Amino acid sequence: MPPHLFRSGGPALIPALGVTQIFGYGALYYAFTVLAPRISAEFGWAPEWTFGGFAVGLLLGGAVAPVTGSLIDRYGTRLVMTLGSVLAGLSLMALAEVRGIVSYVAAMVVLQAVTTAVFYDAAFTALSQARGDRARRAISQLTLIAGFASTLFWPLTSTLLAILDWRGVYRLYGLSQLVICAPLHLAFLPGRVRRAAAQPAAIPDDAGAIAAPAYLGGEARRRAFLLLALAFSLQGFVVSAMAVHLLALLRGFGLSAAVAVGIGTMLGPSQVAGRLVEMLFGKAVPPVTTAWVSACLMPLGLALLLIGGALPAVAGLFAVAFGISMGLGSIVRGTVPLQLFGPVGFGATMGKLAAPGLVIKAAAPLVFAIALERGGVTVSTLVLIVLSALAAAALFVLARSRAA
Repeated sequence: MPPHLFRSGGPALIPALGVTQIFGYGALYYAFTVLAPRISAEFGWAPEWTFGGFAVGLLLGGAVAPVTGSLIDRYGTRLVMTLGSVLAGLSLMALAEVRGIVSYVAAMVVLQAVTTAVFYDAAFTALSQARGDRARRAISQLTLIAGFASTLFWPLTSTLLAILDWRGVYRLYGLSQLVICAPLHLAFLPGRVRRAAAQPAAIPDDAGAIAAPAYLGGEARRRAFLLLALAFSLQGFVVSAMAVHLLALLRGFGLSAAVAVGIGTMLGPSQVAGRLVEMLFGKAVPPVTTAWVSACLMPLGLALLLIGGALPAVAGLFAVAFGISMGLGSIVRGTVPLQLFGPVGFGATMGKLAAPGLVIKAAAPLVFAIALERGGVTVSTLVLIVLSALAAAALFVLARSRAA
């Protein structure tokens, strides 16, 4: 096997990050949905306390994102993501030992703060540091692999619960961070970036496409940043609300529990399908165009649900449109900032973009639960349509200003 395949930042970087992203999102995020009822049952408190602690963790953890991004720019992704995996493993083990609400919330805060060093934003920065302004395809490939996190970890966690209690599952997942993710980050991620990446030259690439013009600066950069932060935050609210309340929303439209679950499982394959299409055919399309077109699919899918949500076929179309939008949205979170702002200081940029979205994402499940209870499914779905349409509009304005 050629040794260059295993060098830091080399060809093995994407598969290695794909594995760590699957284990990261699976253990630190998706497993909680399955384990939450067991946590509530053991402590004897209402589910709102369990999800509330998770929300507080997201809220306070979001404040750490800009700091994490700056540390990545200063010390490199190898050091930060390796330490992040170690701390994630220890945090999961600490969560397995909590004995009350105070220690539970404290463990959740630490855990969610650590995710900023191991989730997509950090991984996208690693690809940017390794590939510079040519990282777009690498980001698409990474999200294609990592898209299987929920598909793998929901059934895996359910299976483990037949053998272990929720504490044992978290201990096992904590160990996976230490023995799988940390070594992969240490071995394959690029070290500290010692010089600024060059501006992209206006020459054809290997597909004949012309490289992007100079990166934004000054007032244009601030305006683009605000539009991106607004769009990502609004989409984050919608996605976070649906992640918790999708089945309740579908059942509110009159679908049976079995049908609702079946439609919910369509989201994962739809996300992967959207990412695969982007990876194969999206190279000639500017990332900002992909961003607003994919964002339009979200309100479109929700509108289909509002109009014909009682019909399984229509609800299935909603799941396909919404899933594709989510899948492409994960890609444009990395490719659009890279196109507009460049790889220099990319970690800090991603951290600043993520911070407001993480705060809004934390509040979304509780706010949407209140909307469902007081306004019903029609009003709640209209709220999601409006918010996702505003996000698409912000991205469209950004694309038009970029083309001007």
